[in-house]
Amino acid sequence: MLKPVNFYQQLASKMNANPQGKDPAPISVLSLNPSLDMTYEVSSLLEDQKAHALATRYDPGGNGINVGRALKRLDTLAHNYCVIAGEIGQLLHRLLGHHLDAVQVEEVAGETRINGTVLERESRVQYEVSGIGPPVPDSQLQTLLDLFTERSHFGFGVLTGSLQKGLSSHLYAELVEKIHAGGGRAVVDAHDEVLRHAVEAGPFLIKPNRHELETLLGQELASIEDVATQARKLQRRGVTYVCVSLGAEGALLTGPDNTHLATAPDVPVDSTVGSGDSLVAGMLAAFAHNSPAEKALCQGVACGAGTVQQAGTELFDSAQLPDLLARVGLRQLDI
Repeated sequence: MLKPVNFYQQLASKMNANPQGKDPAPISVLSLNPSLDMTYEVSSLLEDQKAHALATRYDPGGNGINVGRALKRLDTLAHNYCVIAGEIGQLLHRLLGHHLDAVQVEEVAGETRINGTVLERESRVQYEVSGIGPPVPDSQLQTLLDLFTERSHFGFGVLTGSLQKGLSSHLYAELVEKIHAGGGRAVVDAHDEVLRHAVEAGPFLIKPNRHELETLLGQELASIEDVATQARKLQRRGVTYVCVSLGAEGALLTGPDNTHLATAPDVPVDSTVGSGDSLVAGMLAAFAHNSPAEKALCQGVACGAGTVQQAGTELFDSAQLPDLLARVGLRQLDI
């Protein structure tokens, strides 16, 4: 199916976004630990037995790369800053030319990691193995970070994905402060200590999933109301927007004015890889085009719903988004 020439403008008209017709805010995406994603679909896995693939695909991967890929499908320009290494890195670099609009790479020694996903057709169970990325020398890291933060000034800087061993868990928090000091807005999608420290720096948006939020808080969140209550507490600590992804239930967004819950359309699920990144990109594209928060949430949920229908680490088909968007439910929680 052909992609409409001006997809985002058509969707923005439907959502009444960017009414002043201003240019979108610039977006920069940092990918310190990208990957080559290999996906195998098999009938079943048996202990100590070879499984023959029914289908195989290779995609550029990593959370930041997926956000950049999704933004391109939303006709929203993003500048992407990546670390690559070795032969796998060269292959990844070539693939990125087809998936991203603007790419700045820093090449280091070692090998770019390979992430593996196995989809078991009989059980519909998904197995994932995340590889280990190459170390990044301090001088090269600083070069890439300087370029990234400078581009983020007066726009959005996206910090997402895992960090290589040896990098400080405070790194994203430090970058949040630098982005904000330059007049930009930081978006963080991380977990564990990296997220904990980033929250203290007060980013514009964070996007934990329900499990990551429970881990951050050290408590189970049994209901949507529990999730919303804890999201509000985080928001009051200095985070402008807290979005919590809820899988098949959709996502909620807590901001300065209210909390909204967007319920996901009922769609067949092939693979969940990249759905959270698509949610981030959908919201970010809307925010960059000056769309209201609740409509940004709906667009993000529609993007996530489109991605789970795709094989492996493939992302949503932009031509299907208007229909998915129309099927997203929205209600105000007053929390």
